Amino acid sequence: MINDVVDLNVDNGIAKIQLIDRMARNTFSKQLIQGLNNVFQQVKNNTSIKVVIIYGYDNYFCCGGTQEELIDMALGKVTFVELGFYRLLLDCEVPTIAAMQGHAIGGGLAFGCYADFIILAEECIYSANFMKYGFTPGMGATYLLPKKFGEVVGNEMLYTADTYSGGVLKNKGIKVPVVKKTDVLAKALELAQQFIDKPLSALKLLKAHLTHEIKTNLPKIIQQELAMHRITFVEPEVRMKIEELFNQ
Repeated sequence: MINDVVDLNVDNGIAKIQLIDRMARNTFSKQLIQGLNNVFQQVKNNTSIKVVIIYGYDNYFCCGGTQEELIDMALGKVTFVELGFYRLLLDCEVPTIAAMQGHAIGGGLAFGCYADFIILAEECIYSANFMKYGFTPGMGATYLLPKKFGEVVGNEMLYTADTYSGGVLKNKGIKVPVVKKTDVLAKALELAQQFIDKPLSALKLLKAHLTHEIKTNLPKIIQQELAMHRITFVEPEVRMKIEELFNQ
């Protein structure tokens, strides 16, 4: 265990990272963020690792910001950039697979979209729910969701802030694999097995090449999202909506 809420298991070149913050339901608690930063440092230092799989527990993959974090953002005390973890899957030197075997909500969905490969579960919920709170999307979601799910579906998710089952997204024609919840991790492991006979240096070079465009475009996108946050987070109804939706 990295800490009480993040677990790392390395076997035959495959690193499996499990998010298991049961108390916070895999929202971005301080413990989860600390655990994520620590685990990816360990991955960086371990030259036996050729691919990373990240997944959650039970019905939760990753569920975005905590109520405290969102209120602090509304008060201008912190930004998602200062939380300092959202690019970990992108910046990891080896390929990453987000095995979203559970719900992925808001920033949790955006976080998973930084992976090189995404696998969804038919029965689970995926939502870019930022606009439900009255503020514009962040964490690179305005760039990543249209890129990973397709422009039409990605933009629909961002505008409506609606919830979609993996099955519905599959029917909408997204190119991301969608399988039964019980098969998500097995599908990820099957994919990961195809990496372990490849030279580590070649995997790192290819990852750097294939992510170059995202890494080049992302800083400008992040600054644009932060500029929108400075406008939308100060709206008086935002804090009220945050408190209402978390207390449902």
